[in-house]
Amino acid sequence: MLTKKQRDLLEFIHKRLQRDGVPPSFDEMKDALDLRSKSGIHRLITALEERGFIRRLAHRARAIEIVKFPDDMAPAGFTPQVIDGGKPEPKMPEMPKGLAAMELPIMGKIAAGVPIEAISHVHDHVAVPGSMLSSNGKHFALEVKGDSMIDAGINDGDVVIIKDSAVAQDGDIVVALIEEEEATLKTYKRQGSNIALEAANPAYETRVLPDHKVRVQGKLVGLIRSY
Repeated sequence: MLTKKQRDLLEFIHKRLQRDGVPPSFDEMKDALDLRSKSGIHRLITALEERGFIRRLAHRARAIEIVKFPDDMAPAGFTPQVIDGGKPEPKMPEMPKGLAAMELPIMGKIAAGVPIEAISHVHDHVAVPGSMLSSNGKHFALEVKGDSMIDAGINDGDVVIIKDSAVAQDGDIVVALIEEEEATLKTYKRQGSNIALEAANPAYETRVLPDHKVRVQGKLVGLIRSY
């Protein structure tokens, strides 16, 4: 059983996908449901996901797949599909054992500074030494934008190699998705029910957010720099 707000949100997402071809933003969802904050939308989205009605796609800030509807509100002819500007979900390669090097997709730019909206499509590839990659996970690359991690040796324009992961330990440098809309590269630290995203540059303040507003997308495992 879904609550009225959950049903209203599911219907709104479906209508916007049908009209625009892309899901609405959290701000648009908040306004449509007349909620005071985006945290309420986050809870509704999480509830719909846990109940199997929608699925959020990794490494994409606003990609949502509607998996099903309640029987009494399913649109005529509905079939589940992923809609994200017409681009297929990129496949991140597994690392075969014993491989000396392989190409990884560069998924876009990641902010090492003020968070920016995640870019979710492959726009290039980079050759990565096998020593940077583990054999039991998927990896992808991101181009760094900004200087907030310079004291950790990460400069503007570097390409960081990320192991796909939804969990992190204190001290890990992670790709963090904030409120499902902005992505940033920061050091992860848990503070009770909050998550601190720490810069490695004294010019930037640590951001402390409730844990439900932060979703880990992956952990830093390597870096490539061009001169």
